[in-house]
Amino acid sequence: MNTPYQPSNPDQKVEKGVLNSLFEKEDQSLLFSENNGKEKAQLESIIRKGIIHFYFCIDGTATFAFEPHYSREIIKGKNYFFYNPDKDLPFSLTLAPDTKMVFMTISLESLHKLFVHDALPLLNPENSNRKFYDERDIPPMLLLVLNQLLSIQLSESAQKLFYQGKFYELLSLYFSNRLPNTETCPFLNDEETVRKIKTVKEYLLKNLEAPPGLKELAKIAGLNEYQLKMGFKEIYGNTVYGFLLDHKLDNARILLDSAKHQVNEVAYQIGYTNPSHFIAAFKKKFGITPKKYLMKNLVR
Repeated sequence: MNTPYQPSNPDQKVEKGVLNSLFEKEDQSLLFSENNGKEKAQLESIIRKGIIHFYFCIDGTATFAFEPHYSREIIKGKNYFFYNPDKDLPFSLTLAPDTKMVFMTISLESLHKLFVHDALPLLNPENSNRKFYDERDIPPMLLLVLNQLLSIQLSESAQKLFYQGKFYELLSLYFSNRLPNTETCPFLNDEETVRKIKTVKEYLLKNLEAPPGLKELAKIAGLNEYQLKMGFKEIYGNTVYGFLLDHKLDNARILLDSAKHQVNEVAYQIGYTNPSHFIAAFKKKFGITPKKYLMKNLVR
């Protein structure tokens, strides 16, 4: 059975890189590629029409080369999303040394079935014949799942179930976060509004410790407060300050994962003046206190 993502030789090793199929089911697939060599490694593949393709760069850099003269680089921490309803698009993917990538594919029809009760704008009939290209930062929660794919040690009998679960988890996180860094955004029709709201997001991330009020943010964006609130929620799936809090807490978990910081230190680093407020917020989001989370990591 052919999979939506199919190199010219599915079992091939390209130079010193490897290609592994983690999960395949009808029109869905999850694959992993890495280049451990000292030279560049190349894969030949196709973006198949009617199939949504996700490419996540976990480490290193890679270059997509589309004939005849177009190429696009993906770097660590970035994700590309491709959808073309018209025709297959052959391409070469060149991985730099020490590059790790995860690929995921699903047909538009299958995605529609998964979100039948909470339809995505991409799934609207008027959008199904549009080409989409989306470039995003990989958010911390999604990156955590991607790294789990590469680090887990399971018996062969348990692997299929694990990777299948992670496939659906990645889809859920991708579309619930809605964190676009796009050239043509599939989630809003007004690209100028998308650009302005993206400016607000970037401003927030640069002013984590002392974020401005909603009125000032709207002025910075050149929008009224209602446009900012509604547009921000549509793109990012959260309120302005809910997004900011989630970002702070995701960063806090990364700091705790490093095992280099105490709970109070983490609280101050992400902008809390009262550690008890940080502890309450962390427990509400992750279901565990930061101290217990830290101790759990230390004993692994």
